[in-house]
Amino acid sequence: MRPLLSRSALALLFTLVLAGCSITSPKQVSYDPEEFDSTTTHTRSFRASQADTCEAARRALLSQGYLVTAANGDLVAGRKSFQPASEVHVEVELRVVCARDSGGVSTIAFASALQDRYGLKKVNNSASVGVGALGSLSLPFSSSDDALVKVASETLTDERFYDRFFALIDRFLVPEAVQSTPIAPPALPAPSTDTPLRPVPLSPSRG
Repeated sequence: MRPLLSRSALALLFTLVLAGCSITSPKQVSYDPEEFDSTTTHTRSFRASQADTCEAARRALLSQGYLVTAANGDLVAGRKSFQPASEVHVEVELRVVCARDSGGVSTIAFASALQDRYGLKKVNNSASVGVGALGSLSLPFSSSDDALVKVASETLTDERFYDRFFALIDRFLVPEAVQSTPIAPPALPAPSTDTPLRPVPLSPSRG
């Protein structure tokens, strides 16, 4: 019987050790979606200067109702609020960084959109009333306040979202010279001086 009890004790001890390791070991975060195999989702190249590209991005954000929170020669940021459900609030922050490419001919725009999701949470507050010498007396009345609590935050990776935004930037990059400079009419050719002028004979008068 003693060897049997010893084996049972060892099996129990081994099980407890495994359980303790599974509890104390931290949960690993999976970064499998980060394959770093695409360079076109968040970037686009424009044949324009760094300042003009960021200015076009600023106008693109304003045209879609974004509140611009930062704007300079190489960075533009804006926020927009959405409410997909009665108790759900979503805010999207879109940031654009304009960097000159190595050749100095065009500008690379880096765009990244961060989506924050908020949920409506009710907070109960109990009421208390001071009654003279008795001190504070709690009453069975309660009130609830609604508060928005952030429940999720993620970076948008939908390629169609960025394709539409970059296409809108390209529309605002139309050179102003093309829009404002009128087209001059073609100049009339000057009369040639090589052929000598000949007098035109007069028609005989009728009498």
